[in-house]
Amino acid sequence: MNCKRLGDYIHLVDERNKDLAVTNLLGINIFKNFMPSVANVSGTDLSKYKVIRKGQFAYSAMQVGRDETIRLALYTDDEPAIISPAYLVIESIDENKLIPEYMMMWFQRPESDRYGWFISDSSVRASLDWERFCDIEIPIPHIEKQKKFVAIYKGLLSNQKVYEDSLDDLQLICDSYMETLKGIENHQPLSELVDLVDNRNTDGKTEKLLGINVKKEFMPSKANVTETNLTKYKIIQNGQFAYSAMQVGRDETVRVVLYSFNEPAIISPAYNIFYVNSDDVLPEYLMLWFYRPEFNRYGWFISDGSVRASLEWERFTDIKIPIPSIEKQKAIVTIYHTLETRKRINQQLKDSIKPLCPVLMKGVVEKMVNKTKKEYAV
Repeated sequence: MNCKRLGDYIHLVDERNKDLAVTNLLGINIFKNFMPSVANVSGTDLSKYKVIRKGQFAYSAMQVGRDETIRLALYTDDEPAIISPAYLVIESIDENKLIPEYMMMWFQRPESDRYGWFISDSSVRASLDWERFCDIEIPIPHIEKQKKFVAIYKGLLSNQKVYEDSLDDLQLICDSYMETLKGIENHQPLSELVDLVDNRNTDGKTEKLLGINVKKEFMPSKANVTETNLTKYKIIQNGQFAYSAMQVGRDETVRVVLYSFNEPAIISPAYNIFYVNSDDVLPEYLMLWFYRPEFNRYGWFISDGSVRASLEWERFTDIKIPIPSIEKQKAIVTIYHTLETRKRINQQLKDSIKPLCPVLMKGVVEKMVNKTKKEYAV
């Protein structure tokens, strides 16, 4: 197979943010994506940060061995950004010989990450320094072949992006409709709409232990319950809500989640479990109202001044909720369910596209191997 040394096709670029014209500070993660930087740069001289432009790569040589991942990301936005001076900025010397997207496709392969881990040094940071990175050999076919594979991959990404953009319209409909409900006359306190339930796991048969996070999602509990008596834990059923009164003020989030699974689960005795006691209110509609950022901010505003910044049950149930007709509730819930279904489909599309890189690159390798065999045969 005719592989080429990567260093013969790429070089470093070092453009600094001297005039502070660029303010969008980004980092790169182990998934080879750019993300807003989490670094605290208050008081930092951003003129020393590196500018990255469309078609260039950001590369972090550190911790390749530890993470078993080559942190390399292709920047595709039209507007430039800045990245840490610790990163390297790479670009193709001649895009008529090596297309950046083709190179990125090669490094999306798990095999590339494993090879990077294998050749990383034995330092504490397990780095893959620039010189060693340049020595990596990859198959570089004719530019027309590169364009063909890139076009296939970009076509898949484009279709997925169109689908993802369509979600914004549905989200806007949901958000706008929920906003208009503030103006209706029928507002009722939660105390008139819900009741507490306290069903304990007395027989110990239910073992599925869940917690709730700040995103208002159920998740497997991280608590070590090896020697814990789970008979005291509360059972939650389909259509019931779990509510945590603690740390609402600290997290600026009201932790309340609707349980929508058929199989019951158990949650901490510290949580409250409640259900809707009125035929005039759909649990799903109530959960939609709980999702609103305004609801979180109001919960934070009325939380107490204790160390845990709690929103105790009595204060929580004093919150008033607009109650439209049941038909309108059903309509907005249907739109929301459609939105959630499409979000799941979109995520599945995204998850299915990335593994196609190894498949496409396998095609490149096989074609080049076959070509080499034919040349030797001659």
